[in-house]
Amino acid sequence: MRDTKTVKNNDGSTSVDTVYQTIPAFKLLNQDSVYITNNNFKGKVYVADFFFTSCTSICPIMHRNMKKIFENYKDNPDVMFLSHTIDFKYDTPSVLKKYAQKLGVDGPKWQFAYGVKDTVYSLATKSYLVSVEQDDNDKQGYVHQGYLVLIDKDRRIRGAYDGTNPEQVAQLEKDIPLLLAEEKN
Repeated sequence: MRDTKTVKNNDGSTSVDTVYQTIPAFKLLNQDSVYITNNNFKGKVYVADFFFTSCTSICPIMHRNMKKIFENYKDNPDVMFLSHTIDFKYDTPSVLKKYAQKLGVDGPKWQFAYGVKDTVYSLATKSYLVSVEQDDNDKQGYVHQGYLVLIDKDRRIRGAYDGTNPEQVAQLEKDIPLLLAEEKN
C-alpha cells in the first residue's frame, strides 16, 4: 500500500517520504451502461471493493457493511463508493443496475463497474492490491478478498479493511473523517 523513499530537500539534507500506491486511470461501464473513469472520482475520497452479484459467501456481508457507511455519507459530496464486479460473464450493467436497486443505492454516489476480465483483474491485483481469480474448483467459480479499500482525493490507497470483520469496518468508519479532515488542510 505504501512504501518509503529517501528524498533530497532543497537545503541539501535528506528525509524519508511516504509513497502511496496510486490507482491508475481506468474506463469501465457502470450500472447505467455509461462509461465511468477515474475523473468521476476526482477530488473525492472513495471506498472501493471487488465482488460479484451471485456471491453467497462474503459479498452480502461486505455490501451490508458498506451500505451502513454509505448511509452515513450519502449527503456528503466528498465521499463516493465504487464496486467492481469480477463476474464478467454474468454481471452485465443491467444485472448491476438491478443489484444496486435491490441494495437501495442506485445513483451516482455508489458506482457499480463492469469491465473485461483482464482490465478488472489487473486493476484489482496490481492497483488496489486485492486478490481476485477465477477458480473452477470453487462452487461459485471465483475466489477473492473481501477488502474495502479507502482511496484519497489523489487516487492513493490509504487503507484496506476486511469488509466482513466488524472491527475493521469500524476502523474504516473512523478513518474516513480523518482523511476528509486531512484533505482540507
